Amino acid sequence: MKVFSVGLAILLFAGCSSPPSDEGSKASDPSNRPNPETVVDQFAILALDCVHREYPNKISHVMQSANDARAPSALTPAFYGCFDWHSSVHGHWLLTRVLNTQPDSVMEPEIRSKLAMSFTPENIAAELAYYEAEGRSSFERPYGIAWYLQLVLELEQSDDAQLSEWRETLRPLEDAIVGQVRSWLPKLSYPIRLGTHNQTAFAFGLMLDYANGVGNDELAAELRAKTLKFHREDENCPLSYEPSGEDFLSPCLMEADLMRRVMAQDEFAAWLELFLPQIPRDGGNDWLEPGIVLDASDGKLVHLDGVNLSRAWALKGIASALPKDDERVAALTAAANAHREIGIAAVSDEHYSGSHWLASFATYLTTKRGIAD
Repeated sequence: MKVFSVGLAILLFAGCSSPPSDEGSKASDPSNRPNPETVVDQFAILALDCVHREYPNKISHVMQSANDARAPSALTPAFYGCFDWHSSVHGHWLLTRVLNTQPDSVMEPEIRSKLAMSFTPENIAAELAYYEAEGRSSFERPYGIAWYLQLVLELEQSDDAQLSEWRETLRPLEDAIVGQVRSWLPKLSYPIRLGTHNQTAFAFGLMLDYANGVGNDELAAELRAKTLKFHREDENCPLSYEPSGEDFLSPCLMEADLMRRVMAQDEFAAWLELFLPQIPRDGGNDWLEPGIVLDASDGKLVHLDGVNLSRAWALKGIASALPKDDERVAALTAAANAHREIGIAAVSDEHYSGSHWLASFATYLTTKRGIAD
């Protein structure tokens, strides 16, 4: 069943059903769930249906002994759902984002119930113990931990008393992650330019927004310095090589979206001319073709639905940092809109391979996260 229409039109579920629960799953019965009233509500349903769905599950898990052979919910009791740890984290971020941007959502009671199940001191203490255990210094680095910091930022920026309480609950793991990142950055000799989880440009962008948002000036300065060291001299990014067959992030566009965060407007506009000279000045959208997914049930091939969504927000971010009269803004916006239309239309509950994560990307895009007003 397709959940979303093309473009901005909103189609309500006639009777949304959750994915089938496995035995032992902690997913709640959605039979009394109200009909969603907005696109964001529809995104929330996909997260609600997976944040406590334990199986199927893909664990990136270093085992030191047979004692480490345990179920996902025993290993990481806050973030065991949505197929993998990072998707669970940004699924929780999505739900928190809905509370911040749409506090009157019809999903609000269920969202609070689900978050309360996850965000307990006991769960976060277990998450911290797992994170700090031997052999896990690179766990979910940089993608998953960047999303965790984004989750903390969402809680930080809320005036809601319950969200403020949860923000303090999440602080111990936050502090450990920040310490690990600050230890890792000086040792990182080169950027990671992949179009998947290990990419540093995307993670640095989320981390930098977090650092600025919570007032961690030391981390922000270290991220800015490393970003400029890695990318200030970059030129002629090979955009025509993108996307690779399993990308969900654009190496070129995410780098530019990161650099607009660390440069003054005039400096960024000049840097972008050298870095992406392919951006036209005629306002067209045919200079960047959206990714094509031929099998949305394939967990790797469906990544390209994500690349369309993440490209759309990167293009919007790049355009937002240029002078309003810059001739490239129209083409950036046109390409962003084309990618947005295709990306949103692909967000569906039809295949768990995409439904467990694409709604987070769609929410990041549609709520304009990462772009200053």
